[in-house]
Amino acid sequence: MLQPQQLIQQYALLPHPEGGWYKETYKSKELIEATALPIRFGGDRAFSTAIYFLLEHGNFSAFHKIKSDECWHFYAGGPLKVYILQANGILDIITLGNSISDGQLFQYVVPANCWFASQPAPESSFSFVGCTVSPGFDFADFELANPANLISLYPQHAGIIKQLTRQ
Repeated sequence: MLQPQQLIQQYALLPHPEGGWYKETYKSKELIEATALPIRFGGDRAFSTAIYFLLEHGNFSAFHKIKSDECWHFYAGGPLKVYILQANGILDIITLGNSISDGQLFQYVVPANCWFASQPAPESSFSFVGCTVSPGFDFADFELANPANLISLYPQHAGIIKQLTRQ
């Protein structure tokens, strides 16, 4: 039976600032010049990037946002809950997993500039997923949420924001 420690060692996963473990597995060698990108990007970006991402039970990926769309892919372990705060105040909760009869999805795209977080579902000992970002991920495009600021934007979701932030 697959174990989180096995995945961490096999794929040389590193701690991620938002929580969990990750490893960049792909970064396009070709770049999109900053002049061809929307103004929100501060420089050139790779066409695309991809990572492995692992969350163990009891851990979470804290609310954050990036400047690109991010496609999540389910690989192994138990279901993963992804929480997306839309600009209009709606909270979408998506479950990634392999039980399509329970409405779980193998892939889901989090739109650019949405605040989002994730955690293994209560019954999951771990969730092993991948994320593909285009234009490619750059830590300059990453913003970790300040809980008080996020609650002021979405007071109706204060409970889940407090649960899934770290500051």
